[in-house]
Amino acid sequence: MKIALIGATGNIGSRVLNEALTRGHSVTAIARKTAALDARPGLNVQAADLHQPAALAPVLAGHDAVVSAVHFLASDFGKLLAAVRQSGVKRWLMVGGAGSLEVAPGLKLIDAPGFPEAYRAEAAKGGEFLEALKAQAADLDWSFLSPSAMIVPGERTGKFRLGTDTLLSDANGDSRISMEDYAVALVDELEQPKHIRQRFTVGY
Repeated sequence: MKIALIGATGNIGSRVLNEALTRGHSVTAIARKTAALDARPGLNVQAADLHQPAALAPVLAGHDAVVSAVHFLASDFGKLLAAVRQSGVKRWLMVGGAGSLEVAPGLKLIDAPGFPEAYRAEAAKGGEFLEALKAQAADLDWSFLSPSAMIVPGERTGKFRLGTDTLLSDANGDSRISMEDYAVALVDELEQPKHIRQRFTVGY
C-alpha cells in the first residue's frame, strides 16, 4: 500500500511511520522538518505546506491513502480537505483526539469535571474537525481514530480494544493506550477498513 503521511515526525506520526514501514508499506512522509527523517527502505520524504492545497495535492496524488497526524490547532480543515479532494485520493484517516468521546450519555470528556485546561483548545478543535468530516467529507472514505484519555510512549503489544464514540477504560478505570499500539490500530484500519465515514477509538 502507498500511504501519504502528513506530520510524519510528530509523536504519533513517527510511530505510524515506523509501523507502516515495518509492515512493508510504501510511505511518503510529509513534514516541515524533513531532515529529522533518516533514509529507510520504502520511505519517500517530501516537504510541503499544509496551508497551500494546490501545492500539497500533487504530493498526495497517486497514493492509496492519506493519513493526517498533525495538531488540529496547527492545521486548517478546509485546506486539508481541499488538498485531499484535489489529489484524487479517496481514503483519508485522521489521527483524532479523545476530548469528543463520551464518558456518559450526552457528556463528552472535554466537558467532564477535571479535564486539563492545557489540552482544552486542542481538544475542542479536534471535535470541530470530526464534525466537519461528518458534514463535509461524505464523498471521501474517511475515518477518525480517537485515542484513550491518556496516550503516551510505551510498548507495542498489539493487544487492545476498539470502540466507537465512548471512552474506553480498563478494569481499574484507567483510560490509556500507548502511542505504539495506537499506531498498530491505525495501520490495521488502513489494511482492513472497518470504520468508513466513522469515528472509532482504541484503548486497553
